[in-house]
Amino acid sequence: MEGTKPVNKKLAAALSGGAVLTLALTGCTSDEGNPELDAWAKKVCDAVPAQNAKISAAYVAITKAAKDTTSTPKELQQADSKAFQDLADGYKARASLIGGAGAPPGVEDGAKVQKDVVKQLTDLSAAYADLKKRVDGLNTKDQAKFASGLKDVSAEMKQVETQRKTAVNALKKLESGDTKKALTSQEGCKQAAAASESAGVTGS
Repeated sequence: MEGTKPVNKKLAAALSGGAVLTLALTGCTSDEGNPELDAWAKKVCDAVPAQNAKISAAYVAITKAAKDTTSTPKELQQADSKAFQDLADGYKARASLIGGAGAPPGVEDGAKVQKDVVKQLTDLSAAYADLKKRVDGLNTKDQAKFASGLKDVSAEMKQVETQRKTAVNALKKLESGDTKKALTSQEGCKQAAAASESAGVTGS
């Protein structure tokens, strides 16, 4: 599918840097933790490895499809559609997880920061759901129209990347101070961070 290859590469480029939002930053663990905050962190971190695995696999699938020069437009459409759906589901699950955990106990402005993270992740999920709809609506019977449609999807991906960065910044605010120490002491977040590093999920 030579006609779609250049556009697919643009789609992959738009996804590069789409790191999995790992709820674990590198840092030292707390010597004297806050039991309530530690319990909150455990609730958050226990589900993170499975969520990150799904999100990471979706980015890999999109990158693979972007480099595919042999599949038909219909096959590429199906691959991208599934990946965007997985990203939408993954970030929605992350938003639900943090929303359900509540505000981190004893953290200044914790409720405000937590609500902002939930909002940003929810918006990001909706953006990927919209991309899925866009991909599902592409004309796979006409290669030229399919390539043109992919170009539009690529352009929209740039806007989604801006949303992703906003979500990352919101998470960084949540992952600061005592909250960061509590999160980095949890096994689930340690596993997610290690898996993200070994998989190179930041894109290339």
